[in-house]
Amino acid sequence: MSSTICFHNATVITGFSVMENCAVLIRDGTVEDVFSQKRFLQKKFDSSVQLIDVEGAYVAPGFIDTHVHGFNGYGTEDNSPDAIIEMSRALAEYGVTAFNPTLYPSDPDTMKKSIRAVVAAMGRESGARIMGLHLEGPFISPEKLGVQRPETLSAVDLDLMESLWEASEGHLINMTVAPELKGMRELALYCIKKNIVLQAGHTNALYENMVEGLQAGILHATHMFNAMSQLHHRNPGAVGAVLIHPEMSCEVIADGVHVHPDLFRLLVRDKSIDKLVLVTDALKPTAQKEGPLFANGEEVVYHGGCFHRKADDVIAGSALTMILGVKNLLSFGLPVENAVKLASMNPAQVMKYSRQGALIPGYDADIVVFDKFCNVLATVIKGTLRKNVF
Repeated sequence: MSSTICFHNATVITGFSVMENCAVLIRDGTVEDVFSQKRFLQKKFDSSVQLIDVEGAYVAPGFIDTHVHGFNGYGTEDNSPDAIIEMSRALAEYGVTAFNPTLYPSDPDTMKKSIRAVVAAMGRESGARIMGLHLEGPFISPEKLGVQRPETLSAVDLDLMESLWEASEGHLINMTVAPELKGMRELALYCIKKNIVLQAGHTNALYENMVEGLQAGILHATHMFNAMSQLHHRNPGAVGAVLIHPEMSCEVIADGVHVHPDLFRLLVRDKSIDKLVLVTDALKPTAQKEGPLFANGEEVVYHGGCFHRKADDVIAGSALTMILGVKNLLSFGLPVENAVKLASMNPAQVMKYSRQGALIPGYDADIVVFDKFCNVLATVIKGTLRKNVF
């Protein structure tokens, strides 16, 4: 149950700017007001208001992870509502207030079972809110698999797409596709009618394929620079299309491994800051404290900043958390308001989430409090404290 909370003596990041010596008042699950510490001292609060002195820490919009496969030993591959609920609980400890559980493709029956497990968990969260599903396939390129299994891919199939949509009960939010596949325009038009955000990823598209995708509404890109056709001076490919077209937004995995820090700095120079979205693409064992580590059915080991398949040492995926991603962005040279924007406001806008991603009166009270060392001190989700170390 939500309560009335006032964080004060805070450095508030509204989503647009940084304001020192401020307070944020939360009531009935929404942000009621943002005001100065001077006004806070002049106000009279009744005993029902929980006053929390954050001692100068940042109070910011909660993080929104739109691409995450698992966390703390639980994942979408478990095909279990309880596993998704455990993901929700653990993610809130790291400042995440909303997320899109992300599914790798599998055979149609298993994929639909995984989708139904996520849907069954919605509304039962013990932490971060489940906004809906991200499908990372199955309509992707066999030439840009990453660690995905080739037998799980499919040619564009509108009947299959319809069955996935039905299994989701209308909760598909975003979907990674390869724009060059035959029949992609028809699929894109279908998805537009369903308000599904299409992302170009795991793609070997030529530049002209990407332009055709743009024309059909594929305006976002999955894990920029990774598993996509690279920039070439005779054909700019998927990377070039994202850089060339200002209307395109893109995900970035800011672990310093998937994208070199200097390449990230180049991306920030080229793209509007509003078009960059921090994601973790985190695998199931991320933040797992003990026991064997498995992801997508294979044992993995952690070294060099990410997970590697134990069998051949190939990079299996990310071990990033959103708060560590913000910390890394700061080390890459972003000011704190922009680092937070990549983690909150930008994903909210790309995914068309209303009343999220900013600390504005009337917006949902989804809030993270963290110190200058990027330690998460408190998390509020729809007005309810899910973590509080004060």
